[in-house]
Amino acid sequence: MKIAVASRDGVTVAEHVGKCKNWIVFQVDTTGASPLAEPHLKMLELITLPKALVFHHYKNDAPHPLASCVALIGASAGEGFVSKTALLGIEAVMTDESDPAQAVRDYLNHQALPIESHLLGDLNTNDGGFFSSEH
Repeated sequence: MKIAVASRDGVTVAEHVGKCKNWIVFQVDTTGASPLAEPHLKMLELITLPKALVFHHYKNDAPHPLASCVALIGASAGEGFVSKTALLGIEAVMTDESDPAQAVRDYLNHQALPIESHLLGDLNTNDGGFFSSEH
């Protein structure tokens, strides 16, 4: 399974992911692993989206290079990002974790607690964890 993390610098998880053009795509392999084993995580590629495919501008009128991912992770997003990813069948996940690989591990291990909101424009805040469009 593929999971992508928004990262403007290739090192940290980006905020306002709807306007982020740079994504780190991870491949997660759980085949043959026991239920208690840590999933194997491999960075597959760095993707730089052209302006028309950045979610802030994306009109859902062309194939999206992140459409094969099961989840997209970032630090904050607007409702438009969540809506557009849902139309593509992708889970939108927000985190307070700054390390992209650790954010993926946290998502896979369900270690972080759901929070009220990380949606931009929403003044509800919380001390940490994840917001997922699936919760």
